[in-house]
Amino acid sequence: MNTFAAIKKTLFAGTFALPLILAGCFEGKQADMHGAHASDQPAAGTALTQGAAETVKPSPADGREVTLTAQESTLDAGQGRKLPVWTFNNSVPGPQIRVKQGEMVKITVKNTLKVPVSLHVHGYPLPFEMDGIPGVSQNAIAPGKSFTYAFKATVPGTYWYHSHQNSVKQVDMGLYGSFVVESEEDVIDRDYTLVLDEWMSGGLDAESGGHEAESPGHDEHGMDMQGMDMNDHGMQGMDMGAGNEGGASAGHDMSSGHDGDASMGHDMSMYDLYTINGKTYPASEPLIVKEGDIVRLRLVNAGYMSHSLHLQGHRYRIVATDGNRIANPDWVENKLLAIAPGERYDIEFEANHPGTWLLDEHSNNPAANNMKIAIQYENAPSSQKEQEQDDSAQMLETVDVTKYGKPEKGKFSLNDQYNLEYTMDLGTSRRNGEMVYTINGKVFPDTDPVKVKTGDKVKVHFVNSSAGEDHPMHLHGHTFQVLSKNGTPLGGAAEYKDTLNVKPGEDYVVAFEANNPGDWMFHCHDLHHAAAGMVTELKYTDFNNTFEPDPNAGNMPE
Repeated sequence: MNTFAAIKKTLFAGTFALPLILAGCFEGKQADMHGAHASDQPAAGTALTQGAAETVKPSPADGREVTLTAQESTLDAGQGRKLPVWTFNNSVPGPQIRVKQGEMVKITVKNTLKVPVSLHVHGYPLPFEMDGIPGVSQNAIAPGKSFTYAFKATVPGTYWYHSHQNSVKQVDMGLYGSFVVESEEDVIDRDYTLVLDEWMSGGLDAESGGHEAESPGHDEHGMDMQGMDMNDHGMQGMDMGAGNEGGASAGHDMSSGHDGDASMGHDMSMYDLYTINGKTYPASEPLIVKEGDIVRLRLVNAGYMSHSLHLQGHRYRIVATDGNRIANPDWVENKLLAIAPGERYDIEFEANHPGTWLLDEHSNNPAANNMKIAIQYENAPSSQKEQEQDDSAQMLETVDVTKYGKPEKGKFSLNDQYNLEYTMDLGTSRRNGEMVYTINGKVFPDTDPVKVKTGDKVKVHFVNSSAGEDHPMHLHGHTFQVLSKNGTPLGGAAEYKDTLNVKPGEDYVVAFEANNPGDWMFHCHDLHHAAAGMVTELKYTDFNNTFEPDPNAGNMPE
């Protein structure tokens, strides 16, 4: 095990050991909240898996195996809202993949869609060949084909998987699910996974896949991507634009709406339907607890907007962020927890206040009224009304994670000697009448990669010079330590993440060890921003990428 993985092994805490299960299954006292089932009536002409809880076939010699089938379907989000979606195993979210630490994992993706797909396990330190990036580590999985991802689950924690082929489109359509690696160190009574997302109530064009570009060689900005020489960036053979699936152009306004004003960014108002596990409130299934339970909620943001959640009636503590354990977490009460796109937070509470309560979002957006889920005690009257949101709760303070937990010395410090220091100025610009999202004034593939060699200590300085736009920056294949915010060193526990939300005017310094050789993507996880240029790479100069992309595969990693 490499140095940083060893550190993570001591920092992380998952749940007690179980066989590989899918969300919705129960064993003993531990329960996992299943993703809301898609409708039994899929879109015309598509295959239908009989239920999302597919039978898992254990193989003692080779580990655990699961098959995910990418297919068209219809999501019944509740309140009469039915949307055309793309799913894994006819469920949004797809089935939870849940394994024990140390197990081998084999995930076979079968593609029955009309467009290519891939699978990326977000936040997990996979071997480069298993990262699932079309044109970089593999070719996209063509319609009618399959691909098997195999790796050893060495690091416990909460992660998620999603397609990384034209991900701005395919994640929006529903191609995602959660991935949990359990540790025997934690013993908890109830364990629920809650995946947050936003939708357009009118839906995207699932049948055509959003075919709006005239040819697969042009992205949503009209740029000829096939003619570009990407060899210097290690991303030859792929199309960064929307291409033949429509991507950001399929229902997303990437312009500001004000000529010459790049500060307005893209329009998110089309997302008028918020869900938890694919359901709006009150169609979502309540979380059942009993008095005395220690309850873990694994919160995953699969959408493109930040959400502030409030746990009613109970104090809670944040035990992990992005799968990484927080040392000596404090108890907080009546504070909001903000979770940005791509982030995960594990929180725990003691069920010591019988009744029926809510976990709900607080914002001024009317769609937030749908992002609620009930917490219901066993034997509580089913007719009991959930506690109504107090208007004063809108003014609640948000937990400052940079000051959370007992102060401790981490792996890195601001005063360390680093082999490389790199600044990312995250900005916006208008070019040829289109909004683009830039790193140091450049858009991918012209952004300057972060070049390292194995064993390097790397410091990265994020600066958000955009006006009014968050940039949740995500690094593939690695975990970084957050060292400072706005020039002030962190005042709480050491914080390790793979996705960090940088708000307008904010700056952060993070550090990591280059301990996983490959050509890794480093991008904003508001995937609209990534599709419009906010992408660079972490490139190992002592790594030889032998993958040869097929120029006819239609590879589109963002």
